[in-house]
Amino acid sequence: MLALTEETKRPNLLYIHSDQHNPAVTGCYGDPLVQTPNLDRLAAQGVCFTDVYCPSPVCVPSRMSMLTGQYPHETEVWTNSHILDSGIPTLAHAMGAAGYHPVLIGRMHALGPDQLHGYAERLVGDHGSNYPGNGAAPKNLRASLQNSGAGQSGYQVHDEDVTAATVDYLNRLGVRKRAGQLQEPFCLSVGFMLPHSPYVARQADYDRYRDVMTLPQNPDPFSDTLHPYFRWWRQWCGTEAVPEAEVLRARAAYWALVTRMDAMIGEILAALRKNDFLENTLILYSSDHGDQVGEHGLWMKRTFYEGSVKVPAILSWPGALPEGIRCDRVLSSLDLNATMLDALGVPALPHSHGRSVLPLLRGEDAAWEDVAFSEYCTYEGCLHRMIRRDAWKLNYYHGQPSQLFNLAEDPHELNDRASEPSCRRMREELTAEVLAGWDAEAIAAKMTQKRADVEIIRAWADHTQPKDQFRWGRLPEMDYLA
Repeated sequence: MLALTEETKRPNLLYIHSDQHNPAVTGCYGDPLVQTPNLDRLAAQGVCFTDVYCPSPVCVPSRMSMLTGQYPHETEVWTNSHILDSGIPTLAHAMGAAGYHPVLIGRMHALGPDQLHGYAERLVGDHGSNYPGNGAAPKNLRASLQNSGAGQSGYQVHDEDVTAATVDYLNRLGVRKRAGQLQEPFCLSVGFMLPHSPYVARQADYDRYRDVMTLPQNPDPFSDTLHPYFRWWRQWCGTEAVPEAEVLRARAAYWALVTRMDAMIGEILAALRKNDFLENTLILYSSDHGDQVGEHGLWMKRTFYEGSVKVPAILSWPGALPEGIRCDRVLSSLDLNATMLDALGVPALPHSHGRSVLPLLRGEDAAWEDVAFSEYCTYEGCLHRMIRRDAWKLNYYHGQPSQLFNLAEDPHELNDRASEPSCRRMREELTAEVLAGWDAEAIAAKMTQKRADVEIIRAWADHTQPKDQFRWGRLPEMDYLA
């Protein structure tokens, strides 16, 4: 843990968490097309992590794992309809227990009556109901490609409200600080919806990319040679064949949404700077998972390909961390949880798998283990788990063939080596490790039980219409195509 002396002020925390941001679509990660000046500047002032993996490539499981430091098979949150047990402590609980006043503005995407999970205050809620639906994978993905382009997404309107509330919150803290009335550091989490689909962006942002957008590097046409999971998934979504015009339109909108989100982050960072909070504030930007944006013929998330399972992570702490460096060690999002707690001098969560990266960045930890796990389980029979260890990644599909990639030699994951005799030992070792403590059949049985529970709660919510504790008012007219 970071040693805090009497002379050392406890740092502020600004934790910005977006939704569905593929790190490859960011200037500081090497994209030559996208305009993300604020994230690029933040990376130049801190550390840009290149190999961070989410605990699940779908929203609610990933977010609940990020909050708790535990994997989905431990939280029992596998789908977007599962409810996190309020008795499981989160990073917000840990911060509050250590004397911080943790505040959340915007998206958390937790389901159930507990819409705080340790936060002491929440200023803007989620756009959807606090109560679950059926948790099934979406079947309308093709429609989101057909109905893409210029217009407006209600998610962007949500994020504009989140940005305004955050700027106002920082300004009010600034007033108190200048009056000598601010005695404690702030602890602020900001949750964005962007750049989550629908792939619809405002006309001016969309026009930046409409005529310069490129096609995916590796489109992977639909065929019988595809892995059975991807063949099924693309048939389920109706994306066996997507016309180039749709691909370009959806990608242009996604790049535009990333740029718009970056601009909103810029407004928040400007408020931080204007109110003289920058010097002693730990800033972390990350996301819950990525978006495949047409690579491998896939869209959105729900796979272990890099565009889906990898997340951006930028950490800035002026005077306490090096500036302008890239860290290519393998991390989990759970490690970001542990890092924030360590930086704030907060006790670690008792059952967290997260490891603080601060000793590594300071050169104090030469024995960092380059390993991360992710899992994806659904009511449709998907029981998947991934391990990334060093250069190798193994994707385990229960009842189906595994995939094995060497990312140092094959960063685009085009050469599955699972069946190569020379890779047999590596495949067996990683398979044993990815299955250690993880029982697919037991998970399937538990999910069957939870599905029955969820149906009762869903039907109860449908008929009793309980009041949402926190709910942002999304209106139908907020979503339109130009």
